Amino acid sequence: MASVSAPAPVALAPRGCDRPLSEAYDVALLDLDGVVYVGSAAVPGAPEALREAAARGMRHAFVTNNASRTPAAIAAHLTRLGVPATAADVVTSGQAAARLLARRLPPGARVLVVGGNGLRIALRQRGLRPVSAFAERPAAVVQGFSPDLSYALLAEGALAVTGGALFVAANADVTLPTARGTEMGNGSLVQAIAAATGQSPVVAGKPEPPLHVEAVDRTGARRPLVIGDRLDTDIEGAVRAGADSLLVFTGVSRPADVLLAPPRQRPSYLAAGLAGLLRPHPRVTAVGGAQQCGGWAARLDEDSRRLRLTGSGAPMDGLRALCAAAWTSGKVSAAMAEPALAELGFAD
Repeated sequence: MASVSAPAPVALAPRGCDRPLSEAYDVALLDLDGVVYVGSAAVPGAPEALREAAARGMRHAFVTNNASRTPAAIAAHLTRLGVPATAADVVTSGQAAARLLARRLPPGARVLVVGGNGLRIALRQRGLRPVSAFAERPAAVVQGFSPDLSYALLAEGALAVTGGALFVAANADVTLPTARGTEMGNGSLVQAIAAATGQSPVVAGKPEPPLHVEAVDRTGARRPLVIGDRLDTDIEGAVRAGADSLLVFTGVSRPADVLLAPPRQRPSYLAAGLAGLLRPHPRVTAVGGAQQCGGWAARLDEDSRRLRLTGSGAPMDGLRALCAAAWTSGKVSAAMAEPALAELGFAD
């Protein structure tokens, strides 16, 4: 698989897999924030699961929308957490943005960087010249997340975009999971320049194709599995690329969100965390108007306008059955799903 495929067909149920996912797919394209780590700490169980998946033959690439750090810095962080990685294993939205810009600009073109060092290094590696001031007449402005982003730099970027510079965003994530909770992501900060100039950026990161293309080309993946914690970036990007995906509940998206997910954001598989790579995933089957998975059966009760769940077993199997009932009906609201989710222990 060397390029983006056609979008996946509309999913009406999570997919089953008779083998562990680590054996069914050759490369895991892993998001980082909220999947492998949150802030500086590893997600519990994530390093162990990734080491075991690697021992079973699954290669890993770490694909992140966060452009604030260099691949080498990210690889060092992963290694400290017990996930051996090199810079070559890391694909950032900053690299995807630099690739996009290099295809549109001549070698040596000036690009005003509203972001961190990782973005600057990615531009230099593509033969472009990072600058910091409107006075240097940049041909483009590229914005990526940086925790110390200043008003002064945002103002330089806005001046350049108003002056006609191409506007590119490494990603459009509105939020970012951190050890303190959910904080503003690059997408929120991008809106400052967009609002001031009336110009929307070209986006390189998930769910747009450039980052997925960069990751697949880099790894030579023939059957990649996209793994993430966000429906609106990780999973939507996989659907748009025609790739299978695994949603884990260790970051942003919650079980209620996946029940209400529109077709473009429906994952192939569900798991509490990365240990879901190490086991088969049971199939959902339609029996007598109900969706069954494991020991659970779910259906939409038209009279009460509620999702009804009966049976017992693993909560994740119940969630798979509920997803199938909700996706098949296409008319489930949060209130209709809340009692069934509470029964599984997933109520927020």
